[in-house]
Amino acid sequence: MTVNDADELRAVVREHYAKAAREAGTGCCGDSGTAACGEPAATTDPFGRSLYDAGDRQLLPEAALVASLGCGNPTALAELRPGEVVLDLGSGGGIDVLLSARRVAPTGKAYGLDMTSEMHQLARRNQTEAGVTNAEFLLGTIENIPLPDASVDVIISNCVVNLAADKGTVFREAYRVLRPGGRLAISDIVLSRPLPPQLAELMGLWTGCIAGALPEDVCRDELTLAGFQDISIEPTNILSGPDLNDMAGQLDPALIPPDIDVAATIDELDGVVMSAFIRARKPS
Repeated sequence: MTVNDADELRAVVREHYAKAAREAGTGCCGDSGTAACGEPAATTDPFGRSLYDAGDRQLLPEAALVASLGCGNPTALAELRPGEVVLDLGSGGGIDVLLSARRVAPTGKAYGLDMTSEMHQLARRNQTEAGVTNAEFLLGTIENIPLPDASVDVIISNCVVNLAADKGTVFREAYRVLRPGGRLAISDIVLSRPLPPQLAELMGLWTGCIAGALPEDVCRDELTLAGFQDISIEPTNILSGPDLNDMAGQLDPALIPPDIDVAATIDELDGVVMSAFIRARKPS
């Protein structure tokens, strides 16, 4: 299956994460499991999902942990302070929103935005179970954030921007809702070089958070075009051949065309895919 347009991509991504939400909500991972970007749990952690410390994990419902499909810990990256308003783009089961809400309490607030109704419902249940009152979960897309201009101090995101068909629109929307001096602090996937066209269009690699990732220099350019300053991109882990081989074994075979040479693809991607901390600031 290939990416023909943004609507098709959004539909496939929505169903992919709806399935993850249903499994997390029932406490059953089945064969698909949960780990970074919807990949099954494995003995390795190529995307850095384990960056949440034990203290954070103890504060959260099990379903929020199970539904954590990210590639880092943006709540630690953002250096949140009491009284701030935080927005998580692609909030999933709510892990980063709930942690953020505790960090900005008692006068701050955390919003979570997700386009998948199943994840939205799961996040609200997790909020109730966690007893967090200064959080609000919104249903919508990260390309059209349902918040007013200059209403947020900090934007976080955990391995979601790569799933958007138009990253430029996402960054412009983030810039719009940030207050002057506001911060962007996200964990995501970047590439050391562009993917070959035949790989960039594979839906299986999109839902695996690889095909939609921007090359590092393009990511920096898109943030600059949106108006951001003080941009930094810090790779935290570079995926090697064994990491990619482990991930390849967990992809949905229906999303991999039969003419794709998986071993050759792994060789081609060795050292190209990186999880990274991405920081930027809206001018004061």
